Amino acid sequence: MSVSLNDPFNAALDKDLPTLALALDPEIARREFKRRLPGLSAERTLRLRAIRVTRHKPGRRCVVEYDAKVRRQNVPDQLVTLIGKVRNQRSGNEAFRLQSALWEAGFQADSADGVSVPEPIGVISSFKMWFQAKVAGLTVEESLISKDSASLARRIAAAIHKLHRAGVPTVKQHSLQDELRILSECLGKVSALKPEWSARLAKILSACEALAAATPASTACGIHRDFYPSQVIVDGHRLWLLDFDLYCLGDPALDAGNFIGHVTEKALRELGHAKALEDFERVLEDSFLELSGQHTRAAVHTYAVLTLARHIFLSTRFTERAHLTEKLIELCEARLGLPSRAG
Repeated sequence: MSVSLNDPFNAALDKDLPTLALALDPEIARREFKRRLPGLSAERTLRLRAIRVTRHKPGRRCVVEYDAKVRRQNVPDQLVTLIGKVRNQRSGNEAFRLQSALWEAGFQADSADGVSVPEPIGVISSFKMWFQAKVAGLTVEESLISKDSASLARRIAAAIHKLHRAGVPTVKQHSLQDELRILSECLGKVSALKPEWSARLAKILSACEALAAATPASTACGIHRDFYPSQVIVDGHRLWLLDFDLYCLGDPALDAGNFIGHVTEKALRELGHAKALEDFERVLEDSFLELSGQHTRAAVHTYAVLTLARHIFLSTRFTERAHLTEKLIELCEARLGLPSRAG
């Protein structure tokens, strides 16, 4: 049976991700899949059926879905989808090892607390691609606005706190100063694009630096570092945590604050008012503080503000969000106690 290919981004032509040409060649991919990925036991065989490129950032990374039939003795064939990930100048081994470590640290698909990561499947070295199982459900981004949002907020707080307690080791580190450095670079790009806002952006950055300087340090632990609504899939009673590319040692309050900042931006962007989802934000923050300690409150607030300030830059990267840029500037000015429309 032939293997179908859907590559709407022409990712196979990405010269900076040269192994994609192999990973997206149906015949080559079929041969590699026949050799069985390490995450599959010896009695199972994968038969590739379809390949789909679902995300592609040219020169940086790509996500590919592979539909396959799993064949085992004395069991009906099963259709599965595996997600393959490629990043520039990465072998895939490090990401696979991290996902495997999380899986073994209590995040299996049948974990009693309902918090999991997708099953790690293996690495195809010639593709520099690692694989995990695709999971069912909707992202929090898609299901946030619901009647049971308070319950969802409590579950999300418990899920990220579980990650913080898991103790999965990493050599990467990320500090509050790193956050400020990234924010400075982002706001600098906006100033270059919109010089008329330079004075206001400079005051926002200065106020963020002062806020950070007054924020008590927390004990570092393993954190997600890119935790926001699209990184959590809801499937009934189970939450799936996704995309640990930025996993590192850092302040656990960063994950809670980053999530809250993204929710605030979503409220402004989709519902027209920054406070439209404040009940969800409050429950998430309170639940996180109950688990992590009230001493983290100031840091959660700081990281939420820094996230909103970073969204000023992000709004300039998407045409459909361009109308939000000045609204985000005004929102950050308000959160930082600055006079609006200064300079």
